[in-house]
Amino acid sequence: MPHDHAHPHTHDHTHPHGPHRHDHNHDPAGPLHSHMADPDRAEAVSALAAQFIDGFRAAADKIAFLRLAGVPLEIPDGRDGPPLKLVDVSLTTEWQVGTASPSFGTRELSYLPFPGAMVAERTNMGFVYVSLDEKRVTDLRAFLAGHPAAQS
Repeated sequence: MPHDHAHPHTHDHTHPHGPHRHDHNHDPAGPLHSHMADPDRAEAVSALAAQFIDGFRAAADKIAFLRLAGVPLEIPDGRDGPPLKLVDVSLTTEWQVGTASPSFGTRELSYLPFPGAMVAERTNMGFVYVSLDEKRVTDLRAFLAGHPAAQS
């Protein structure tokens, strides 16, 4: 497949197998790296998150679903202590009813409430890990952004 787009990473595109062959199975960017633009990647992660949440809700065996999806049941604490254990999966629903951004020359935000048709519902999932010393919530989108399914 020809390459006619810019690459943020450096590697030689001249291969001994000819100019139209490029397997994308090489370093330095890591195996099976993605060429999706950031907005495309964010949209892909959002679509995966929606499907993941639907699948989790429908799964008869929630632990089996999490294992199949590669969600760790325990994670390192990062300080050489005992690992944190997955104890809860939380679902939160929010509705975006407007937007606010910095205004020029003032500390007040510029606020734009949405008309009814633009109000958007968002559901997100969090994985709640605990140890005797700590509670940590890992966001589903952060998990999926690092997951191989979101890389291609």
